[in-house]
Amino acid sequence: MSLFLWACSSGSAKKAGGTGNTKENVDVDKFETLIADKDKVFLLDVRTPDEFEEEHIEGAIEIDFKERSFRDECLKQLPKDKVIAVYCRSGFRSSTASNILLEEGFNVVNLKGGITAWKEAGKPTVKQ
Repeated sequence: MSLFLWACSSGSAKKAGGTGNTKENVDVDKFETLIADKDKVFLLDVRTPDEFEEEHIEGAIEIDFKERSFRDECLKQLPKDKVIAVYCRSGFRSSTASNILLEEGFNVVNLKGGITAWKEAGKPTVKQ
């Protein structure tokens, strides 16, 4: 049953209880189109600082999902008036992080497959 519920919801927008905010899981091409609009979208990498330094999507800021201060740092650094486009390595951390952001009143788009899918699709990254 839980697999059925996950399959039914994994690609669709979800609303937080009564807030009007949404979370959507999107593929690489849609993510690329969305993040091109820097006036409306803010790009967030939720991997560790070491992962971020190794390689990231241009224009992203890094807030480590594994840190206890993740929620507080997001509330300090992220604009509520923009869609937050979130990614990690494979999509697992960013999906969980997206749920936290949704609870805090953000509109969120999560990259399915993370930076791994991004690179497999031949999309550019910044290497330090």
